[in-house]
Amino acid sequence: MTESIGPGFDPVRDLARQAGSIAELLDVMWERDRNEGPPPYVSVSQLRVMYLVDRENGIRMRGLTRLLGASPPSASRLVDRLQALGFVERRPCPDSRREVMLGMTPAGRTHLTRVRERRDQLLLQALGNLPRQQRAALAGSLAALQHALVRPHGS
Repeated sequence: MTESIGPGFDPVRDLARQAGSIAELLDVMWERDRNEGPPPYVSVSQLRVMYLVDRENGIRMRGLTRLLGASPPSASRLVDRLQALGFVERRPCPDSRREVMLGMTPAGRTHLTRVRERRDQLLLQALGNLPRQQRAALAGSLAALQHALVRPHGS
């Protein structure tokens, strides 16, 4: 990264931009890998739904819609496609007849495991090129960034 020194230099902003650039690069790598991997092809949006349903097994459709920041019809269409692939299932909500809960199917978990393994391989190749000290520093920094990202604002 090129450091700019001057009156407008903000190291935190530069770090945020660098992290954003890395996220964009990973998005491109994941998309390229998705297209080269075995079918079925799952869109980025569908994969995001799978991550959330996997992480929050039994999530209500309303909660998924909120986490995605999507409209209810858009979220429902994403779930419809994943259900048609056999990756996600809808279940009745035990305390509300008007709501449905979502869960991963065994086929969905298997597909998600394969996606994660392929991504791990791409990252292992890149990380293997870093010296041990840099890998250790990166591990600590990534853990701190992850904590900061999931921590509620203001705590």
